[in-house]
Amino acid sequence: MTTVNPYLIFNGQCEEAFLFYKSVFGGEFPYMGRFSDMPPSDDPNCPPPSADEANRIMHVSLPIGGDTILMGSDSTSQSGDVKIGDNISISINTLSRAEADRLFNGLSAGGFVIMPMQSTFWGAYFGMFKDKFGINWMVNFDENPQ
Repeated sequence: MTTVNPYLIFNGQCEEAFLFYKSVFGGEFPYMGRFSDMPPSDDPNCPPPSADEANRIMHVSLPIGGDTILMGSDSTSQSGDVKIGDNISISINTLSRAEADRLFNGLSAGGFVIMPMQSTFWGAYFGMFKDKFGINWMVNFDENPQ
């Protein structure tokens, strides 16, 4: 089943926020990764994180009941500070690459592609965009589910 989850972006307070959310919802973080955990990239548009940003959260997830997962990360100087109200995305997890492509292509039509669908170092086929109505979306297919 395709799932839809909220994805929150912070300006350096992600870990603090998610520790707070965990204190309210309970549970455990299946994953909390920092920008320093990213492998080096040959892409000149993806420089290594600065010393100040290396400890920021690249991705965290907290199951909050049923099939819902609250996810988040921090911004970086490359992505720029986020504005409250523009710091949430809808994350869609699909059952196949074909479904991911179909949803990505359909929902991004007339919008702005931030990251085209591509295989990632974390084992997912993933892309991001802002639709023509200004809503942020993430589409993910776990190629190597754990």
